[in-house]
Amino acid sequence: MAYDADVIVIGAGLAGLVAAAEVADAGRSVIVLDQEPERSIGGQAHWSFGGLFLVDSPEQRRLRIKDSRDLALQDWLGTAGFDRPEDHWPRKWAEAYVDFAAGEKRAWLHGQGVRFFPVVGWAERGGYDATGHGNSVPRFHITWGTGPGVVEPFERRVREGVARGRVTLRFRHRVTGLASTAGTVDTVTGEVLEPSDAARGTASSRTVTGDFSLRAQAVIVTSGGIGGNHDLVRAQWPERLGTPPRKLLSGVPAHVDGLMLGVAEAAGAHHINRDRMWHYTEGIENWNPIWARHGIRILPGPSSLWLDARGRRLPVPLFPGFDTLGTLEHIMRSGHEYTWFVLDQRIIGKEFALSGSEQNPDLTGKSVRDVLGRARADVPGPVKAFMDNGVDFVVEKDLGALVRGMNKLTGEQLIDESELRREITARDREIANPFTKDLQVTAIRGARRYLGDKLIRTATPHRILDPKAGPLIAVRLNILTRKSLGGLETDLSSRVLTDGGDPLPGVYAAGEAAGFGGGGVHGYRSLEGTFLGGCVFSGRTAGRAAAQAVR
Repeated sequence: MAYDADVIVIGAGLAGLVAAAEVADAGRSVIVLDQEPERSIGGQAHWSFGGLFLVDSPEQRRLRIKDSRDLALQDWLGTAGFDRPEDHWPRKWAEAYVDFAAGEKRAWLHGQGVRFFPVVGWAERGGYDATGHGNSVPRFHITWGTGPGVVEPFERRVREGVARGRVTLRFRHRVTGLASTAGTVDTVTGEVLEPSDAARGTASSRTVTGDFSLRAQAVIVTSGGIGGNHDLVRAQWPERLGTPPRKLLSGVPAHVDGLMLGVAEAAGAHHINRDRMWHYTEGIENWNPIWARHGIRILPGPSSLWLDARGRRLPVPLFPGFDTLGTLEHIMRSGHEYTWFVLDQRIIGKEFALSGSEQNPDLTGKSVRDVLGRARADVPGPVKAFMDNGVDFVVEKDLGALVRGMNKLTGEQLIDESELRREITARDREIANPFTKDLQVTAIRGARRYLGDKLIRTATPHRILDPKAGPLIAVRLNILTRKSLGGLETDLSSRVLTDGGDPLPGVYAAGEAAGFGGGGVHGYRSLEGTFLGGCVFSGRTAGRAAAQAVR
């Protein structure tokens, strides 16, 4: 029986595009399958802020950031906390990825046209000791063009492959089975869905119009994670993070459903670390949603007061932007599923960024004029739109009215004005003094020692109750699904492994479906900017390995 292509790639997200581009450029033929319409090419990466983890980059050096491969690996391992027998390959992938990020990653991307915003961000700061969680230095490099700017060079390479006759794109093809011949997986079967003109990210029809069966010498699974499947998220929710939330916002479209992971398991793949997941704690309901339960993550600076549902400050070091999963664990053991940021207009204007390419039209559109306009604005336009229209925002001139609005929003009289006033007043007294015992105030002052934060990400320390800094703002924060940190176990050639640790002949995996490499390269927690880069690195590895393996 003849092959339809040398390689079949399942999933047209970033990892799939990278893999397909590498296969085609190696002179092999490749079919790319995806259940969504062609408009959704690029998958979740299109919607991202475009942050990439780089080590000792020119952007860092220009900002006098001293970084190194050894420091980055120390941060990665301290964050990951590898402690399981099945962490053998994830740890090897972590070491390889840090080498990539400290080595050829930037030059390789730059050679394909990727450019970076000059100010390096500092997310996941940790707040523990030197060997614990978090980035020791800023490493979050925002792509000029955000997520679409990361996707573009690989989509271009794939479409060039189409023009050369090496790549075939088949959208509306949902894979439901993998089959073997003589012990090697070489057949992909599934359903053809009816054509759909659904806009990118919106729900598309699931009406089946036929079936398909395709053969190839190698299959690469790049189907993504489970963030759009809330039932599966709850089923895999780890006890260490408390009770699964009843309310979840979606940081990804509904088609990110994890179904292909089950198909791969049925064919013999080993799915590991499924209880490791990455969800955000600063989610707000999108006032202008694209998909169901669409949530946006606030990327906060360090100055907002973070309060639990009863108005109590979160414990050290759970400050904005320091430890996402540590904060999630605390929240889910508090008895309530939401928290609050309390701040003022001066803070929100300088410190709030919203994750998502559509929430950053200046960076996405590569407009220097608009970026400068954002910097000059009291409140950036996308943030102001949420202040005016977002259901999670309360904006008032005085604290009494703010508290009444917070209690009205939740329907629970949990916030006591006198207690909250006491908390804020105590914090404000610390701001008036160059010395402090408040570690968040110390963190704010420490952040401003970094030029990038001082310029665009951290407000000048001031009293929140200063009328000149108002109005006052409260933002209700929800749990927002985002990434699976576990996935199909792979070796350093992206070959999928079986429960016994042997390669599953013919099958490779990359991106979120492979836990971004190895079945869990991030361990228990992630350093920001490593998701897109993980798709790129693992997709490149899988594509090159599969192309070399086929005859």
